[in-house]
Amino acid sequence: MTWPPTYLSPVSEIELANSRGYEVIDFIETLCHLTEDSVAGKTGENFILRPWQKQMLVHLYAEREDGSLKHRRALIGVSRKNGKSALIASLVLEQLVLGVGGGQIYSAAADKEQARIIFKTVKKMIELEPELREILEVYQNSIYNPLTGSVYRALSSEAYTKEGLNSTFIVIDELHAQPNRELYDVLSLSMGSREEPMLVAITTAGSKYDSTGKESLCYQMYQRGIQISKNEVEDASFFFAWYEADPKLHYKDEDNWLIANPSLNDILSVEDMRSASLLTPEAEFKTKRLNMWVSNTESWIPTDLWDSLVLKNRKIIPGEDCIVGFDGSFSGDTTAIVGWFMGGEKPHIRVLGVWELPEVDPDPMWHVNVAEVEQTIIDSCRNMGVNVLEVVFDPSRWQRTMMILEEEGLPIISYPNTAERMVPSTQRFYEAVANQSFTHDGDERLARHIANCVTKQSSRGVMVAKASSRRKVDAAVASIFGYDRATQPAPPKPPTARYFSIQV
Repeated sequence: MTWPPTYLSPVSEIELANSRGYEVIDFIETLCHLTEDSVAGKTGENFILRPWQKQMLVHLYAEREDGSLKHRRALIGVSRKNGKSALIASLVLEQLVLGVGGGQIYSAAADKEQARIIFKTVKKMIELEPELREILEVYQNSIYNPLTGSVYRALSSEAYTKEGLNSTFIVIDELHAQPNRELYDVLSLSMGSREEPMLVAITTAGSKYDSTGKESLCYQMYQRGIQISKNEVEDASFFFAWYEADPKLHYKDEDNWLIANPSLNDILSVEDMRSASLLTPEAEFKTKRLNMWVSNTESWIPTDLWDSLVLKNRKIIPGEDCIVGFDGSFSGDTTAIVGWFMGGEKPHIRVLGVWELPEVDPDPMWHVNVAEVEQTIIDSCRNMGVNVLEVVFDPSRWQRTMMILEEEGLPIISYPNTAERMVPSTQRFYEAVANQSFTHDGDERLARHIANCVTKQSSRGVMVAKASSRRKVDAAVASIFGYDRATQPAPPKPPTARYFSIQV
């Protein structure tokens, strides 16, 4: 199935026949080019829309009998790697060249980095097309059309000011990743004085809840879109098209993949999907590859998968390399220390210490004994008979500990718990679990902390979080820290000095 999607707003045959989408399609296929080599083609080749993309544009730009645009707002949902980014850039360019005079065109994303990616894609498309290069003026943060007075800029939710906008066309990339609805509301209100403005959000699914714990704006719009598609609610100005896998089928069922991926067997290969299904956490695979919504309670690593890595009675090998990692609680209720031992066939993880607030009759004055934690780290490094390469941890609120360990001569590595670090390290850890690339000794405390982890969507990707405030994950986080450092490639050796005898 490539068309129609799972859910689609009703559009009449007359509205489709009069659609401006045909003009948009012609512009894209004539003047827009691929900006990188891919299955879709080589860099510089014309961007040829897939049949489902053409249908989408014809429906999106449907016109009423009086010639006015039917839709003002749109939510389009499609899984990753189906040609979304190139489509966003092309829509921006079409508006910049053929849109109304004095237009203000914006692309928006959750963070500055993603916003710049969209801007760079638009810029690259201009560089690849002589006709666009001749018309448009490209600046560091904007692109201007002197013939129409229209301008394009990229925005993010991190931008400090978004007031004073007078938007004509807005496209939002990955609406689900917006931390709240502030940016959307500002942009939506900025269209109020324009005659035929349009706001288009193109996204994958994500968590149903935003950073505040409430239903996310994107999920709310998704629910309304379903009502519109089923004629339960009438809202002609809102366009909704959403590809989504069948929740009744297993997420690894290949027959289910085509439902959510209209470009499967075209620019997206089945082999890529198979690999992703093995190496990606279930919740992330469902949201990014099957376009299905998940709750924050989706388990990160299934228990049976974790249990398959148990290696009992693995002995410490004298002199083997070791990475020590620990994660300390801000509130002082939990801290965990783990060791990664690198001398065997596979890396092996062992718990060196866990401090937790007792669940039964907890003492309200109880807190982690920091001095005991410090001594445990020191003793472990000195007495295990191994070569401790690094002690890695997030130093936030543990500066005293960091200084004490440094004074003891231990090799301290600061590892701030940020999305930039944790997103790729979390993915590598999961892939290692899926590929059975390491072992552990079956420690109940570590298993429990792993089981307590759920996935959390950040602007940079998937991280782990607590399923609830009472469920601790410190040992799991320390394990992720440690594995990331333990599997870093060794730094290149300095070149060996070579000396030559010169005969005079």
